[in-house]
Amino acid sequence: MAKLLQSLSFIDGNKVHSPQDYIYTGSEVLLKSDNYSEEIDEVIDCSGLFASKGWVDLRCVGGEPGEEHKESLESLGELLKSSGFTKAVLMPNTHPAIQDKNDIQFLRSKTKNWVSDLIINAAATKDCNGEDFTDILDIHQEGVNIFGDGLNPLSNPDRLMKVLQYLQKFNGTLFDQSYEPLLSLFGQMHEGVVSTRIGMKGIPNLAEDVAVQKNIEILKYAGGRIHFQTISTKGAVESIRKAKKAGLQITADVSIYQLIFSDEDLQSFDTNFKVMPPFRGKEDRDALIAGLKDGTIDAIVSNHQPQDFDAKHMEFDLAQWGMIGLQTFLPAMVQLSEELGWPLLISKITDGPLGILGEKTEKIHQMTVFDPSQTWMYDKKTNLSHSANHPWFGGILKGKVKFVINSDRFVKINS
Repeated sequence: MAKLLQSLSFIDGNKVHSPQDYIYTGSEVLLKSDNYSEEIDEVIDCSGLFASKGWVDLRCVGGEPGEEHKESLESLGELLKSSGFTKAVLMPNTHPAIQDKNDIQFLRSKTKNWVSDLIINAAATKDCNGEDFTDILDIHQEGVNIFGDGLNPLSNPDRLMKVLQYLQKFNGTLFDQSYEPLLSLFGQMHEGVVSTRIGMKGIPNLAEDVAVQKNIEILKYAGGRIHFQTISTKGAVESIRKAKKAGLQITADVSIYQLIFSDEDLQSFDTNFKVMPPFRGKEDRDALIAGLKDGTIDAIVSNHQPQDFDAKHMEFDLAQWGMIGLQTFLPAMVQLSEELGWPLLISKITDGPLGILGEKTEKIHQMTVFDPSQTWMYDKKTNLSHSANHPWFGGILKGKVKFVINSDRFVKINS
């Protein structure tokens, strides 16, 4: 069923193109040419709308199995679609963890009707505890190429080295949120002037800097590929930049809300700002921005981590970590667009993550169409998540996804 998308502005990593007409053929999107002769079934006016390749999120957390009250697979699928993501990597931190072939088959069965493509990050160690290995080679037989312990760092150097060696058997990738837990003990936020001022136990940059550098050294020895997730410090950016220049197989991403918020926001003691890695200071944010611009950081992720009311509404030091980030992703990009520009932002959620996944393609089978100027109220009525742990909840946001295309699926997102 062919559709004509009139006056649509396409964005790629180079520029925002002038409005042109595009054809959705029923399986891919083409720039309309004068000699196109196929019958058009529907004409859609896209004046004022922008589009890009389908968005890819390399890091989101669900709650099923075990914590469906926080996020079920059904609600996560709706969230991804409505937030513009045509492909997403699911972390293994469920209860039980995603750690064997049965878990993979369960997830595939439950998500087979999703509009978005699911990519599974299976646990590298049992229960993501960093000790006993999962059966990595057996899980790979189910088509899984990404391993890691998700929200938990693989901080044991012996385990990390052996995982890297296992993954080389099938060119797999280790996804790791690198920090040293023993340097983060009892920490609640970034260690700095603000934590001292408000009397909060801090997590030093050192916890991340040491872990990233250690893992780079292990990679030099063992070989393989590491994707560093949610980096947050200037030291981590500098280490990764240097390692990339040395030719190591390293990629990295950053949480979008790490670019929006800072440790200054925690002065309100709002537990919605309690995230890991913690929000850092201006110097670290400046380094992250520089890393995005020079290619040190390959992707921007939602780091969607749902927590229910009880998990967040308690004393700060007892509250759970995490912030949801899918429906707010486009509004966050709108906020960053003046500073970073749309081409850079779009490249970090399309070509950047696709390169990490080894899925680069010239044809456009997936597309996200959005309106960066549309405002909407983010409240109980519009929230698609089972959780509401975001400081913007209850506010008016700017930026709305309008259509999502994934091969033979063309979905209009309800405004």
